[in-house]
Amino acid sequence: METILNYFETIPPLHRGLIIVAGLSFFWILEGAMPLFHFKYKKWKHAVPNIFFTITTVLVNLPMAFLLLMSADWVMAHNFGVLNWLPEMPLWLYVLLGVLLMDFFGAYLPHLIEHKVKPLWMVHLVHHSDHKVDATTANRHHPLESIIRYSFTLIGVFAIGAPIGIVMLYQSMSIVATQFSHSNIGLPKNVDKWISYVLVSPNMHKVHHHYTLPYTDSNYGNIFSIWDRLFGTFMELDAEKIVYGVDVFPDEKENSNIINLLLQPFQKYKKPTHKANQ
Repeated sequence: METILNYFETIPPLHRGLIIVAGLSFFWILEGAMPLFHFKYKKWKHAVPNIFFTITTVLVNLPMAFLLLMSADWVMAHNFGVLNWLPEMPLWLYVLLGVLLMDFFGAYLPHLIEHKVKPLWMVHLVHHSDHKVDATTANRHHPLESIIRYSFTLIGVFAIGAPIGIVMLYQSMSIVATQFSHSNIGLPKNVDKWISYVLVSPNMHKVHHHYTLPYTDSNYGNIFSIWDRLFGTFMELDAEKIVYGVDVFPDEKENSNIINLLLQPFQKYKKPTHKANQ
């Protein structure tokens, strides 16, 4: 565990990029071999706007990584944050607790707030407007959302007192986890269900991408499913009944245009309806 933590303390940007590419490639191939839905689409054409937003996410995050490093160094130097206030514990537990709490502050909390605050929801709609959710959808985030998520991650570093090794480990796990949960892979239902007791499984997260409420406002987790179960935002829906997209933005062609997606946060506010497929 110490070796892993030491590696992530100094992980080169190239290695972080390789994690994104390797994960995307792996799940891209896997979903082709065992798809959940047999989409009738041109896979590469669909991937273009999603890969564009993946690149913008990386470009936004790179300069902000300096802020994470400075913040993590500060909390450790000043013995600040939950991890630094707790009694000494085994390293494995220290790392697990750190990643678990980072998942709350860096993913679950901002995701929940994005669905509840109107301007933030309009930014987050770029992600939800994909009508063919697959591995490339994982990082389909407007640049403004990348900044929002990063801000919450910074808050998490201070609240948790997380060292940079845990922060980088969390971010790397987060990348792979979100690629996994968005992948169009058809796992056996019992396997997916057992995974969802601890981690966010593909079927669990795809409920969140159902086009109407109340399912759109559920299953906010990224790595761990504990936060949805703990705060009552966990919901289930048969995968066969899931319809992707958002009912207030039904135009699939418009929602695959990069310019339209960049401008989408500035459109008039619209909230999904409560008419859902049960």
